[in-house]
Amino acid sequence: MEWEFHVFSLIGTIAFAVSGAIVAMEEEYDILGVFVLGLVTAFGGGIIRNLLIGVPVTTLWNQGLFLKTAGVAILIVFILPIDWIHHWKKGEAFFDAIGLAAFAIQGASFAVKANLPLSAVMVAAMLTGIGGGMIRDIMAGRKPLVLRDEIYAMWAIAAGFVMGIMNINMPWELFTLFLLIVVFRMLSVFYKWKLPRRKIHIAGGQNQSGGQS
Repeated sequence: MEWEFHVFSLIGTIAFAVSGAIVAMEEEYDILGVFVLGLVTAFGGGIIRNLLIGVPVTTLWNQGLFLKTAGVAILIVFILPIDWIHHWKKGEAFFDAIGLAAFAIQGASFAVKANLPLSAVMVAAMLTGIGGGMIRDIMAGRKPLVLRDEIYAMWAIAAGFVMGIMNINMPWELFTLFLLIVVFRMLSVFYKWKLPRRKIHIAGGQNQSGGQS
């Protein structure tokens, strides 16, 4: 499963690096800010996962290919004509779904290889899939996508669950799971599937404890 692990890592790195770069340009960051936000989006989820399961964060510096790939992807996006970026934005949810699926499977694979329990595999899949995007949105001053959008993190958790209970190691099995996560994420966008939520409206003149302000 080693080469499949690298393939999914590469796909997720490119998708999220580009996503972070575009958000940075939307917020009018300079070129340094574009690179910082792009790299944070691409690698933030993996760093959070490593911290959680006890893998040294310094392993990031051993990922020379992925760092270079992310840097090249960010640079390409930075110099692309604006019209091309607008075309990318039209398919933003699709590319984000690709990154989510790729990184969720990558994170789950990482945990499975470490012989961690099912709960840890699911958490590793979720954090790897959504962590970079959450950091990106927070750094850009936006409400994190995972907290406000259609069903998002649940698909990463589902990928971790499947990886944790099934002996998935054949390329076609991994690719099928990848496609399923992408498809279900896009269905949730198209049909606006959402998790249950509640709204609390604080009446004017009252604080949260119910007393008069």
